[in-house]
Amino acid sequence: MNTLRTAMLLAAMTALFMGVGYLIGGSGGMVIALLIAAGTNLFSYWNADKMVLSMNRAVEVDAKNAPEYYAIVQALAKQAGLPMPKTYLIDNPQPNAFATGRNPENAAVAASTGLLQQLSDEEVAAVMAHELAHVQHRDTLTMTIVATLAGAISMLGNFAFFFGGSRENNNPFGFVGVLVAMIVAPLAAMIVQMAVSRTREYEADRRGAEICGNPLWLASALAKIARGAERIPNEDAERNPAMAHLFIINPLHGERMDNLFSTHPNTENRIAALQEMARAMGGASPAARRQASPPPIQPEEPSAGPWGKPADPPPEEAEPAPPKPNPWGRNPTGPRNVRSKGPWS
Repeated sequence: MNTLRTAMLLAAMTALFMGVGYLIGGSGGMVIALLIAAGTNLFSYWNADKMVLSMNRAVEVDAKNAPEYYAIVQALAKQAGLPMPKTYLIDNPQPNAFATGRNPENAAVAASTGLLQQLSDEEVAAVMAHELAHVQHRDTLTMTIVATLAGAISMLGNFAFFFGGSRENNNPFGFVGVLVAMIVAPLAAMIVQMAVSRTREYEADRRGAEICGNPLWLASALAKIARGAERIPNEDAERNPAMAHLFIINPLHGERMDNLFSTHPNTENRIAALQEMARAMGGASPAARRQASPPPIQPEEPSAGPWGKPADPPPEEAEPAPPKPNPWGRNPTGPRNVRSKGPWS
């Protein structure tokens, strides 16, 4: 079903691309737009994830330089029955996260340093479980390709201003067609992009809560991320708004309404749905849910934390520390409100 929906979406976006080309340059413009759309689809399938990660300046991490964060993702992937995705950190104070990749075998998840610093261990686990739910539902391919095509259609609409409307372009609608392409094309692409994201967020919230074991963890995380996104700008996302729908919470300012022009459902509505899910689970205590969740796989050797601060080796004769009651413990090396050097140092 997801494969069919992806194919239908690609067909719709390609048709929109061709329509814009026809408005700009007639039948010749439509053929050129078709070729561009085919090339964009092919390129997006293999490279869109790399583009998104590059636009956000994400850095891949592992068990050596981000042991706690990596262990959380590793444990959650095992809980969900997924291959271990590539794990990235984004040096950005705004708390947020996203997933990308063409399939579960080639997936990647990324979290910002602001997310790891401002959220509790349980909330971080819930956010990464939400992103793994997108991977499991194969939303990442669809959402990443939509981001690429939406940006390309918007660029084509802007291109119409400079090269459309002349007789040489064989445009049957003249300047009116160019004007329609300039206004309608980016708007139509944005609507499709937003509709795709909004319909998938609720389902990813539900499955993410199942993976981490507690819907209230994700509800609390969404509230914190939403407040952080309102206060802290994300300059990379502002420069590339076509990828805003990839994030768990809209990273752009002024886009919080639950209407046709919102990339995400209203956060309060999502929190209410998670609270209802928690009640439907029978009122199990958080401690009981934590006990039922598998502990994360801890790194074998002490190494640098997610911000690059090396952990002190334990004394040779010291007894091993008892396991923490929180299965998602990251063992942070310093206060969460203090940012320090990381993989970029």
